Amino acid sequence: MSTDPRYPIGPFEPPPAYTREFRVACMAEIASLAPALRAAVHGLSEHQLDTPFRDGAWTVRQLVHHIADSHLHAYLRTKFAAAEDTPTVKPYDENVWVRFADAEEASVDLSIGLLENLHARWSYFWRCLPDEAFARTLLHPENGPMTLDLCLASYTWHGKHHTAQIAALRQRMGW
Repeated sequence: MSTDPRYPIGPFEPPPAYTREFRVACMAEIASLAPALRAAVHGLSEHQLDTPFRDGAWTVRQLVHHIADSHLHAYLRTKFAAAEDTPTVKPYDENVWVRFADAEEASVDLSIGLLENLHARWSYFWRCLPDEAFARTLLHPENGPMTLDLCLASYTWHGKHHTAQIAALRQRMGW
């Protein structure tokens, strides 16, 4: 665990090697994110959901909705990479997206429910890919080329990262 409140589980680091076992573990993590996220916000009041996870940062509510937005993009990006030769994916400004009313005001249950279904579908997709497909790439205009292996690893980390931010806030605040 990191002492930096931005990265309670540490910054993302790609694994030294992508193995079938690593992929299976990532797929299990993706499949379990929604229940873990639901547990992380369980019992929080509206005021607590609207508390930033650290000074100057997004609120818990915005974090939950951000995960859904981000993973929706990621799901589509991985499908494009599996279907096309090195597609260029569209980035989005997450700081603009978290300012929309659906991210600032809507119930977190909407995004957690979406993630339950999205991750069930995404996990199924991942499990059905042949091993050689994980070397397929997409081109992210801001991050450069990314293999499907890297996408799987980074979005596995992403969900755990934000869930840990919520858990760390709850611990600091005694919630």
